[in-house]
Amino acid sequence: MLQENCYVVSDETQEAVIIDCGAYYDEERQALSNYITQHHLTPVRLLCTHGHFDHNFGNAFIWQTHGLKPEVAAEDEGLMDIRRQMRMMMGTDIDTEQAPTGRLLGADDVIEFGNHRFIILPTPGHSRGSVTFYCEAEHVAFTGDTLFRMSIGRTDFEGGSWTEMIHSLTQVLAKLPADTKVYPGHGESTTIGEELQYNPYMR
Repeated sequence: MLQENCYVVSDETQEAVIIDCGAYYDEERQALSNYITQHHLTPVRLLCTHGHFDHNFGNAFIWQTHGLKPEVAAEDEGLMDIRRQMRMMMGTDIDTEQAPTGRLLGADDVIEFGNHRFIILPTPGHSRGSVTFYCEAEHVAFTGDTLFRMSIGRTDFEGGSWTEMIHSLTQVLAKLPADTKVYPGHGESTTIGEELQYNPYMR
């Protein structure tokens, strides 16, 4: 419905986390299941960079197939009602199932799976509860709709803030190592170094 990036992150232990499951159509959900099956993965966490509907359409599917509840920052818990969001933002109702919200994430939480760990960087601006999942050991960041390749997320939705967005970009993400690989919620991957050089919002 709206193109977005869903990530399945795993390591040699075969444990995996799913980030931003926006799978809406059956073929998308089947592709996700096929990938998990083909790689013999065991999903252990369902993570949300923020609560907007396009990143969470597939949560009920993951809940039904793997028993995982979506985990989101406490500040975005109220956004997890997908049908309400669709009515408010798109002016239409939608017949979709809703997964129960699981753990509410805070800045001090650590996401551990297999031999890896993510720390949580609060990066509000696109929404109050937008976060970045950062693997410090491998310099990898999943930025959701905060930072895109040569662009940034919108700040005119409910809970958005231009001031907080600029702070998140210049005082949080810009402080990461330049070789940090950025996997955004939409579009192509990039690096912090590239964005510092070419993305005016990062300066």
